[in-house]
Amino acid sequence: MYLLTIKDGLGTRHIGPYPSPKHASDDLDRVLGSCSERARWQIHALETPDRARAFHSVAS
Repeated sequence: MYLLTIKDGLGTRHIGPYPSPKHASDDLDRVLGSCSERARWQIHALETPDRARAFHSVAS
């Protein structure tokens, strides 16, 4: 799952989840229509609890 993060001025919005980065980018034009021209965006992959736990046990 993926999350679209929009930073606009002092505010941050999180939109999603989306099943793929392509779905998030396809929705980007709609979301940016309500933002200022200076808004910045990122697409983040969400970790499942099992995946995050496995990463932390390997890193320890």
